Formats: sequence, C-alpha cells, structure tokens
Amino acid sequence: MKAIVQSAYGSPNALHLTDIDKPKVGDDDVLVRVQAAGVDPGVWHLTAGLPYMVRLMGLGLRAPKALVPGNDVAGRVEAVGKHVSRFRPSDEVYGRKPSGDGSFAEYVSVPAERLAAKPANLTFEQAAAVPVSACTALQGLRDKGQVQPGQKVLVIGAGGGVGTFAVQLAKAFGAEVTGVCSTTKLDLVQSLGADHVIDRTRGDFTDGTQRYDIILDTAGNRPVSQLRRALTDRGTLVIVGGEGGNRWSGGFGRQILRAPLLSAFVGQKLQALNAKLTAADLEVLSGLIEAGKVTPAIDRTYPLAEAAEAIRYVHAGLARGKVVVSVAEGVGETTA
Repeated sequence: MKAIVQSAYGSPNALHLTDIDKPKVGDDDVLVRVQAAGVDPGVWHLTAGLPYMVRLMGLGLRAPKALVPGNDVAGRVEAVGKHVSRFRPSDEVYGRKPSGDGSFAEYVSVPAERLAAKPANLTFEQAAAVPVSACTALQGLRDKGQVQPGQKVLVIGAGGGVGTFAVQLAKAFGAEVTGVCSTTKLDLVQSLGADHVIDRTRGDFTDGTQRYDIILDTAGNRPVSQLRRALTDRGTLVIVGGEGGNRWSGGFGRQILRAPLLSAFVGQKLQALNAKLTAADLEVLSGLIEAGKVTPAIDRTYPLAEAAEAIRYVHAGLARGKVVVSVAEGVGETTA
C-alpha cells in the first residue's frame, strides 16, 4: 500500500511517499481503507520529536517507533478481528489511531473501541477533521469545565482545530461564547456562532474588564497569571496543548506543573487536559453533528503525497479550522 513514512525525527521534509506492507488486523481491531486523515498540531510534534519530552512518552528516544504519522482517520471497514462485532466490511467509520503506525496511508488497523459510525451528513474529509480536535473540545468543556447554560465561556485560539469545535459545543451547551483569534479568522469564528469575537492582536483581553466562568486556552503560550485575571473568582481554566516554550518541555510545563500546583492554593480551578478519545464521545459528537449543532470547519485538503505541506501549514498557525489529507486522492492538487 502507499503510505507517508518517516525514519527519523525532523522537519516534515523528512516525510516521503512510498510502498509498505498492509497492516495486520488484531483480534480486537478493524482494518480501515482510509479515505481521509486529519492533521492536528500533535502530528507535527511527533514528526519533529519536539519538545524532547514527547520522546519520553514511549514514542522513541532517538527515532520514532511509528513508521507512518497521522492520528485521525475516516474510511470504510475492510476487515474486522474475530472479537469485533460492532462493525463489518463496507461500514463507514471514523476515529483515532493510537500508538503505532498512523493514518497517512491507504490502510490502517484501529482498535474497535476507538471507532464509531461516520455521521451520515459528513463527507469522509469532514469526518476526518473531527476525532482528536472535537473530542478535546468536548472533554475540555464538559468534563473539565463542567459548562452550564448561561455561563460565560472564553475560547482562546477559537479559529483553530480545537477552537472551532469548542465555540460550537459551548453554544450547544447553552453558554455565552467569546472567541479569541487572529484578525484573519474573526469572520470564521463569528460564523460558527460566537456571541463575541476578540482580535488577539488588539488590546489585552486578560485585563480583568471582562471575566469568564470558563476559559479554554488552546493557544498554549499565555502565562497562567494573566489568564486568571479574566476568570471569575470560582472560574475554571482548562489548558489544552503545549505550544511555545523550550525544546525540552515546550509549553507543557505550564500544564503539568504550574497550573495544577497553583490551583491548590486559589479558589479558581486551573486544569490541564489530556484528552482520550472514546467511541462513546465520538457517538455524542455524531449526535450533535447530525442534529446540525456542530459542523467541521475545513480550511483546505491536501492529497496524500503532500502530507508534509499540510503539517507545515498547520504548524505555522495559518489554518482556519481544520486541515485534512485526502488519501483517496493520492496525488493531485491541493483543495483550498
């Protein structure tokens, strides 16, 4: 089968399209004929091996253990393991590949517990944009933030992958939503239903003038002390991702050390989110998607041969919503 592979950590330039063996299907797994694969910032971190902390998470110290990158997947079931009863060949599914070779390939083997039926009203490209980013937004708001109707929610990085889902989910939960993003994404965030939009390049939205019950920070580079000024006295800060920082810990030190430690001494809840995809949460999202309450915002789609360019585009922070690799297209032109 055709696949994008990497044999060493480095820039996306190290990725190349080649032929490799089709994956084997375990007893609890599903072999998926990939139609599309989502691109999120985590793909860049695993490609680059940065910050170095990600290498200590069992992903390989000197070189990546996974030959093929990619997390999100949408496609058709090709075969199932002997313990799998939820799916059968030709079913349309979506989900996330865990550790091991990823979804930038024509076929991928995925544990059945990490898959759900694809929402009927989505294309494969739209479905591939959902799993990692939407589950992260859902767990950040519902589980960590415990959002309630009428609360004021601030989404920082509202024009990105997690942010575009967070805006829509917070609205679906009945919150008053303010989105913070760059100038070029203001119209997108407003179109997703945000009650208010703030251009992050103009003024300081953490000056305490407005205070929020929940802040979901997907940007990963603003000091906790600043964010606390924009929280109510009993508000909740949920930190997603770890951008910025140094080559050793990146922005994750803010999540793992500072915020939880400080939270023990103040009335506000300062929490980090390590989202874990489950079929149950995918089914919750499918229900919201099919009800028209959540729609993936796709910036552009790249053919499989241009997966490296897709990763670069996301890492540069240019994406308005999600970027997807269309495996079914193989090689061809990028669709904006």
